[in-house]
Amino acid sequence: MNKQIIFNLPVKDLDKSKAFFAALGFGFNPRFSNESAAFMDVVDDTVHVMLMTEAFFSSFTNRPAVRAKEANEVIICLSCESRDEVDSLIAKATAAGARIPHPPEDHGFMYDQGFEDLDGHLWNLVWMAPQG
Repeated sequence: MNKQIIFNLPVKDLDKSKAFFAALGFGFNPRFSNESAAFMDVVDDTVHVMLMTEAFFSSFTNRPAVRAKEANEVIICLSCESRDEVDSLIAKATAAGARIPHPPEDHGFMYDQGFEDLDGHLWNLVWMAPQG
C-alpha cells in the first residue's frame, strides 16, 4: 500500500486560499473537496494538503489552532527541480499575495527561499544541486 502524507491546514477564507494556491499551479481534487475543505495535490499522489475552514479544522481537535501569523508549528518544505522553479514559484506566490520573509539563500549546494501564504503558514522551496 502506498503511504500518503496529508497536511491539514486551517484557513480563514477557503475560496481565497484555493485561488492563491491555484495561482501557484497546484490542483485540487473535487472528489475530496467541499465547502469546508479542499484537497490540494502538492507533489504527486502521495503528498497533499487539505485546506480546511477554521471551523471544520476545529472539529477534529479540542485544542485551539495555532494562529500561523503569530506562531508556527511547522514549515512545509517542497523540493524543486531547479533554481528557476524556486524563483518562479516565489514570483507566483508574491503575485498572489504571499509575504516573503527573507531573500533567497544560495549555499552553493542548495538554493532556497520561502513564502508565507495568506493565513501565515510558512512554505520553503528548495533546490539541491545534484553533486551536492
